[in-house]
Amino acid sequence: MLGTDAFASLAEAAAASLGMPHLQLVAVGHPLGGIDPKLARAKADDVVGRVIAALTEDSAPPPAAISPSVVTRVDAPADIDAFQDFALAEGWSDGMPVLLPTEERVGRILGGLAARRAEVIAILAPRRGVATLEAIAANAALAGAVPEHLPVVVAAIRALADPRFNLNAIQTTTHPCTPLVIVNGPIAPRLGINGGANALGQGHRANAAIGRAVRLVLQNVGGARPGREDRATLGHPGKYSYCFAENEAESPWAPLHVERGFRADESCVTVCGSEAPHNVNDHGSATAEALVFAIAGTAATTGSNNIYLGGEPLVILGPEHAQTFATGAWSKADVKRAIWERARVRLDRFSPANRVRFARIDPARFEDRPLAEEVALCTGPEDLMVVVAGGPGKHSAIVPTFGATRSVTVAIND
Repeated sequence: MLGTDAFASLAEAAAASLGMPHLQLVAVGHPLGGIDPKLARAKADDVVGRVIAALTEDSAPPPAAISPSVVTRVDAPADIDAFQDFALAEGWSDGMPVLLPTEERVGRILGGLAARRAEVIAILAPRRGVATLEAIAANAALAGAVPEHLPVVVAAIRALADPRFNLNAIQTTTHPCTPLVIVNGPIAPRLGINGGANALGQGHRANAAIGRAVRLVLQNVGGARPGREDRATLGHPGKYSYCFAENEAESPWAPLHVERGFRADESCVTVCGSEAPHNVNDHGSATAEALVFAIAGTAATTGSNNIYLGGEPLVILGPEHAQTFATGAWSKADVKRAIWERARVRLDRFSPANRVRFARIDPARFEDRPLAEEVALCTGPEDLMVVVAGGPGKHSAIVPTFGATRSVTVAIND
């Protein structure tokens, strides 16, 4: 394995997950990106001998393969305060208080599924951890979830394991993205999953517990431990919990899951690898044509992954902004196309070094083009996701995504 020394822990975890923990690591001094080419060449020259040695010498025989444990029962402090230190030391906690996942509590969350507790729902990157129903329920118990939340968490885990989502990259990137869970259908009001005022904020147990349970499964089963396999440079608060429901009652259009081929009376989750939301404040625009300028202007930035990696940036329209578009007789497809056509960045706003880099990644949009020309936020208008959420007030949000990921929608099986 070859990598920079700052990411040695990730390289070791990747080798172990593939059953090859004996692989030798040749570490190059960090960083490599964004440095003078002469310095990068010097770093490369410095490790050539070690690379050749690692490829031609086997320093130790491979250890015997060990099957990963699915669920382990341990003795833990019964005192809730002592348990916090224990959970942090074990790597189970996200830093916020967690609840004891006793056999009784885990059994209560499993309910009628207890006989199927060993059923495998997904294999989760980067550790290739086995997410059984019992393992998911144990992490839901840690998060403070209740039995009714389990089907939503299980569906989200199934969606995250879909190859289109690219979970390994989302779990290990330096980018701040994290899975965002969007809930549609009748289960959202039944469980009290908030899609109205403060939909992305505090105050609703279902949003907090479901999103947090998903995060703890990804950390404790998937193995994305902060600073080790999870290499986010900054991260964002959604990495504690990132879950909301679409405000279908106040949307003038078909909800997200219906747009994707599900029935309106089906309950679904959609997962996307998302950054934090960026507010769009427009209290002045009274027409659709005027409003789209603020939304597109907020979305069009040189620092967005979507602009050179594609993917599906998310637009969350507040109900009042959505109504402005509907009053102008705009369909959701009209909104997507108008934002895409206006969310453009002139090539001369990118640094010369980034223009060279992006031309290698996406030559169709960046290579050999005049600097006065523009590139769009993403590859096409169909790649924009548009949902309605929030309460009163003329605010919306742009949520960029990792880029090299696709959102996945699955049905929730009650």
